[in-house]
Amino acid sequence: MQIDKITFNDIAIFHAEEEYSIFHKLNFTRTVGGKEWLRRFFSDPHHDLKRIIGTQNIIKALLNRIDEWPLEITNGTIIMMEKFLDYNLDPVPQDANAFNSYIYRILHSTDYSMIKYSVEHFSDFYRGLKKLLGLLEATDLSANLSFYVDRMKAVFKEEPLAKLASASEFSRKDYVYYAYYLRNVYRTDTMEMIEIFSRLEAWYSMAMAVKTYNLQFPEFLVQDQPYLEAKGLYHVMLPEPVAYDLELQPGANFLFLTGANMAGKSTLIKAVGAAVFLAHVGMAVPAKSMRLCLFDGLLTNINVADNIAKGESYFFNEVQRIKNTIYKIRDGKKWLVLIDELFKGTNVQDAMKCSLAVIKGLIRIKNSLFILSTHLYEIGEELRQYPNISFRYFETNVSDDQLEFSYQLKEGISNDRIGYVILRREKVVEMLDNL
Repeated sequence: MQIDKITFNDIAIFHAEEEYSIFHKLNFTRTVGGKEWLRRFFSDPHHDLKRIIGTQNIIKALLNRIDEWPLEITNGTIIMMEKFLDYNLDPVPQDANAFNSYIYRILHSTDYSMIKYSVEHFSDFYRGLKKLLGLLEATDLSANLSFYVDRMKAVFKEEPLAKLASASEFSRKDYVYYAYYLRNVYRTDTMEMIEIFSRLEAWYSMAMAVKTYNLQFPEFLVQDQPYLEAKGLYHVMLPEPVAYDLELQPGANFLFLTGANMAGKSTLIKAVGAAVFLAHVGMAVPAKSMRLCLFDGLLTNINVADNIAKGESYFFNEVQRIKNTIYKIRDGKKWLVLIDELFKGTNVQDAMKCSLAVIKGLIRIKNSLFILSTHLYEIGEELRQYPNISFRYFETNVSDDQLEFSYQLKEGISNDRIGYVILRREKVVEMLDNL
């Protein structure tokens, strides 16, 4: 699925302050390598259904045995292993025995200390890997997982590594023996096993996220027309989210969304974007259920900014983003387009004229789905003549200057005007009167 940097930022897959990102929320890895593989998975949503289903099956397989995941392998373990393999160690005897091991310890005491400390980390790693192999062998595996299981099996056919995975105590001879084999014979195999473990840990992290947040796997429909149906959809970043039900399909492929500030429009748009993105990564989604087509691309227009250095205004960049969107989605492929508060950078009359022109153009594109939020409620009446536009709004109730938001989608167009209410509630009007 095509997705650009702006869209990644708009729906907060990644964020400059990492704790505010969906990636951070769903990251349960314990090693740097696992985290980097998870980041790689999240940076490249799938473009074919076979890979999506394959990832789903891997996560489901790990879910069945998730409490048995080996804890011996830590980030410190892997760091120490990699440091040892790159360390400028004095040559180790090939045929370790009591005598040459003793001599090595005396003549190369610093290197021997490094060996002694490191070999125990290698033992932890291979012991954990052996447990992981046993876990996976007892699972109905996908083709991808089977490949990694076969590689792990091949490694454990090597006697020194099999012995290392079972060792609990080491003699001086043992340390020298394993040091030689790890550095001179099994360096490449060990690096491959670290890489395999990192990839597996990224999938484990996805499974942990599914379990922790009770996410549900979506159902993909094989069809040429765009479709999205979600029940109980919510934003995974919210501690106490309110769920939404919505459906977009060719006969009603444009959702015109209205409501006051803070009523929930942006949250809904970002929730839809995040869920569709996660579905295309192969993840489960924050919803009771979701059915969707395989989208070719996801585009957002949410957090547009000006560019002082280039002398570009906010409105100019809004226009450029819309221009880029139109350029991309006219290819006849299935796109999901999410637009939040179109044309905020110009006056109301100009914004209404520009918004109508854009919406009337976009609704001609039948092979994409659109959600557009706006404060420009007035243009809604002119758009009612178009059968493929559906109208939903978030209601706001005002009582004694107190705002109540239900965050529930309702049929129709909002006419709430609460800007002055907020200004008065925050005593800005009173402060101005007292100037």
